[in-house]
Amino acid sequence: MLKNKILLLSLLLVIPFQLAIAAPDFTAIEGQARLSDDTYLEPSTLEQRLKEQGQTLIHQSVIPSSQVSYFLSRANNIQTIAIRGTANLENAMLDLNLQLHPDTVLDIKLHQGFASGAKAIYQDIKPFLAKDQSIELTGHSLGGAIAVILSMYLQNDGYPIEQIITFGQPKVTNVTGADKFGNLPLTRVVTEDDIVPLVPPISPMQIKDLDIFWHMGEEIILMKKGEFAKTSGVKAMLRATKFTTSIPSEKNLQAHKMKTYLDLIEALQSSAKETTYKTEISIFGFSFD
Repeated sequence: MLKNKILLLSLLLVIPFQLAIAAPDFTAIEGQARLSDDTYLEPSTLEQRLKEQGQTLIHQSVIPSSQVSYFLSRANNIQTIAIRGTANLENAMLDLNLQLHPDTVLDIKLHQGFASGAKAIYQDIKPFLAKDQSIELTGHSLGGAIAVILSMYLQNDGYPIEQIITFGQPKVTNVTGADKFGNLPLTRVVTEDDIVPLVPPISPMQIKDLDIFWHMGEEIILMKKGEFAKTSGVKAMLRATKFTTSIPSEKNLQAHKMKTYLDLIEALQSSAKETTYKTEISIFGFSFD
């Protein structure tokens, strides 16, 4: 018991704590949410939909080996990369690999499946990218995870990353990786009952080695319509401890859908009330609320 307490205290000493978070720009978040939703459209209707949103389609592709789909669009000299997520929550859960693997390019550990998807997109998209124009990335679920890792590769090669906004994104790296790329302008939008952002769950073996999966960036939690909360760092990590071995429910499935995200984000355009997210968790008598 004492050993476990020492391990947890050591973990809390080496990991970054929650920082002050600026007020969210829900107009920008809504724009990126609609682009993430567009990734699920058939290619025949995508170009017209993007035109309606003031975007010009530059390139659209499906990676043969993984069937990961994405598009590159441009508006006002800003390039946007939007990556499609998985078809349903069950697939998202089944596709998760709980092992972290070293990435020799970035010199950090990454989720192997998400990293391979990001590398494939990077090779495919390179001929269409301009290095003198800012890049924004977005994606839902698996697409959000790939977008974050792709932004790491892009930044590592000198591309200007303006913003990354993801929706229902699972974790992609560990504490060290999150710290190394902590300067990425990442906003993770989640709904309160979406369990995909809580996975991979914390493993006792990872805690032992101080090598747990760790979220990057600012977390915006969409609550009931018109309400939101903000977290990051340790408090965001503690949300993940609520994920157990329970079977995903219909409530979780609905909470993960882009339609749910869009409905909640739309309500925040006219009235946005910030509330405090309570983990209701304390460690050795210390409350994180």
